[in-house]
Amino acid sequence: MPFGPRTGNFLAALACAGLMGYALYSQHVLGYEPCPLCIFQRVAVLVLGAVFLLAAVHGPGARGRRAYSLLLLLAAAGGAGVAGRHLWLQSLPPERVPACGPGLDYMLEAFPFTEMLQTVLSGSGECAEINWRFLGLAMPGWVLISLLVLGAFGVWNNWRRAAG
Repeated sequence: MPFGPRTGNFLAALACAGLMGYALYSQHVLGYEPCPLCIFQRVAVLVLGAVFLLAAVHGPGARGRRAYSLLLLLAAAGGAGVAGRHLWLQSLPPERVPACGPGLDYMLEAFPFTEMLQTVLSGSGECAEINWRFLGLAMPGWVLISLLVLGAFGVWNNWRRAAG
């Protein structure tokens, strides 16, 4: 049974909610504290989910769906970039891992926004730690895959013709 773009957007928003649900479960139940790059990936998933939900509630015409697809692509690409950077840090040999930096809360209070952003994206030692794996991939690998799949789905879903 075919489904329309509105239903697809809603289902993708639910997928983003599921990703965030697992992130919170892994933090509060499994005890894995998120590093600054993890938090930025969460923000990307939240933004992606919000755009999917907005597109589902709005139910725009063809031009509006194309605009939403661009927003979805930007959110997914931004998050995928952060996840890719995180994976790169995790692949470094121990002697090349940067030193641990200040926490994100401190950086938000003490640094100007651009300096905080640059510091977070350059990564730190805690971002290179791997505490969790599933099928051989660390969490940023799964986030990267999820963002790429959801971003591609969002573009496809919102550029196709609405199901009759």
